[in-house]
Amino acid sequence: MTMEVRARAPGKIILAGEHAVVHGSAAVAASIGLYTSVTLRFHSPSDNDDNTLTLHLMDVGLNFSWPIGRIKEVLPDSINTIASSPTTCSPETIKLIATLVEEHEIPETKIGIASGVIAFLWLYTSIHGNKAATVSVSSELPLGSGLGSSAAFCVSLCGAFLGLSDSVKVDFGQHGWAAFGEKEQQLVNKWAFEGEKIIHGKPSGIDNTVSTFGNLIKFKSGDLTRIKSNMILKMLITNTKVGRNTKALVAGVNERKNRHPDAMTSVFTAVDFISNEFASILQSSSDDHLQKEQKVEELMQMNQGLLQCMGVSHASIETVLRTTLKYKLTSKLTGAGGGGCVLTLLPSLLSSTVIDKVIGELEECGFQCLIAEIGGNGLEICFDGLS
Repeated sequence: MTMEVRARAPGKIILAGEHAVVHGSAAVAASIGLYTSVTLRFHSPSDNDDNTLTLHLMDVGLNFSWPIGRIKEVLPDSINTIASSPTTCSPETIKLIATLVEEHEIPETKIGIASGVIAFLWLYTSIHGNKAATVSVSSELPLGSGLGSSAAFCVSLCGAFLGLSDSVKVDFGQHGWAAFGEKEQQLVNKWAFEGEKIIHGKPSGIDNTVSTFGNLIKFKSGDLTRIKSNMILKMLITNTKVGRNTKALVAGVNERKNRHPDAMTSVFTAVDFISNEFASILQSSSDDHLQKEQKVEELMQMNQGLLQCMGVSHASIETVLRTTLKYKLTSKLTGAGGGGCVLTLLPSLLSSTVIDKVIGELEECGFQCLIAEIGGNGLEICFDGLS
C-alpha cells in the first residue's frame, strides 16, 4: 500500500509594527492566502525496491535524491529522534547533512536554497528515520521577499511528515483540507521552529507560528498572543523584487535612535499604539465593516509615515505608494523595508476594473502582484490521495 499525504501552510505579512517591535513596541502579523504545499509519499514494494529519499522542488526546478544507504553512512544514529520530542540540530550534524546536499550541484543563482534542503533532511530523518519516500514541494510565495516562505516550507514539511507518523492522531478517512488539533499544531510548530533555526540561525518564531495556526498574532517583547478575527481583509501584495539586507536596515534604525533618542522613542511609542488599535479593530464584533476598513486604512497610512521616519523606505516602495495613491488606495511596506513587499488594502467595494488598472501599472514597473485574503487558515492536511 502506498501512503500519501498533502499538507499546505500559508505565508505571512506584518500588518503593523515592523522595526519598532525591536525597540519594545507591539506588532501584528497575519497569515495570507498564499500557500506552500508538500506531498509526501512512502514507497511500497511495488516501487521496484526504490530505496531512496527524493525531494522535488518544483518551483526552482531542482531535484535531489539520496540512497537510504548513503544517508545512513553520513548521519549518526542519534539523528533518529522521537518525533513527539523536537530537538535542535547541532552544528556538527548540520555539517554532516551539508555534505549530502553538496553531492548535488546547486546552481550558483539558487545556492540560497541549500539551507532549506538541509532543514528538509534534518526534519525528515528526525521524524521518519531512514524510510524511503518521495517529497514534492511547490509554492505560491516568492522566495526571500519577506512573506515567510521559509516558515511555510518548514511548517508544510512538518505537517506532512507528522501526518504520517505515530506522533499525531488524524482521521485518514477525512475528505478535503482539514486542520490538526491544538496539540498536533503545537508539535508541528515546535518542529518547524527547529527547521527555521537551520535556515535563519536565530528566528523570532513569529513566522512559523503564524503559518501553523493562521489568523493573526500580536507580539511584543517576545510574547506572542494569537488573535481571532472574523474580519475579511483583502490585500494586493506587490513584490518589488528588490533584495534587502535586513540586518543593515535594523542597524540603521538603531543608529537613528542613537542620534535622535527622544524623537525616535516617540516614533516607536506611536507605532505601539497603532499596532494595539489594529489588533482591537480586527477583533471587534462591530458589524460596520466599511468603518473598520476606513480605520485600517488610516492606521496603515500612519504606520507607513512612521516607517519613513525610521529611514527604511526605498525608491521602489515609494513608486508603489505613488501608483496606488492615484487610485485613492492606501499602502505600506511590510517586513524589513528597503525593497521587499508592499501591502495595499483593497476595500470591499472596490471594483475589479480599478484593481486590474493598478496591477497593470505596477507590473509595467517590473513588480510582481499577488492578491490574497488576510488572516485565513493555518496549516491544513489532506489524505484524499491515500490508496
